[in-house]
Amino acid sequence: MSKNYSKPSDEEIRERLSPLEYQVTQQCGTEPPFRNEFWDNHEEGLYVDAVSGEPLFTSMDKFDSGTGWPSFTRPVDDARIVEKSDREHGMTRTEVRSRDGDSHLGHVFPDGPGPTGLRYCINSASLRFIPVAELEKAGYGEYAALFRAKK
Repeated sequence: MSKNYSKPSDEEIRERLSPLEYQVTQQCGTEPPFRNEFWDNHEEGLYVDAVSGEPLFTSMDKFDSGTGWPSFTRPVDDARIVEKSDREHGMTRTEVRSRDGDSHLGHVFPDGPGPTGLRYCINSASLRFIPVAELEKAGYGEYAALFRAKK
């Protein structure tokens, strides 16, 4: 699970992403709550960076935080997440970015459920979802074992 991913050129990113996805991932934007693709997704699978494809979160760690954004208790691999202090909008928060893609994902807060007590509040626009049945075909077969172990 240590494959390296890379950030494409800005031109490639603009071609691949919608204007909202570009604004969120490249300009630290935020999508509207409750009107985004994954806030209410209950399918099993892997969430990856929309820019680099690096694996970030699984559905096993997703929970309904009531905020209208996808929320997770932990990343699939701590090494894939970079945390930065964010003092925008008159408050101090912890921004979450993807390590290799350097995409703005959202923020992490210390008010989540167990076992971590964390709430990774993530923009759907920064994610792509790979259903469990498509992990192998999409090149993420090594993550299928996580879901088999759950059963």
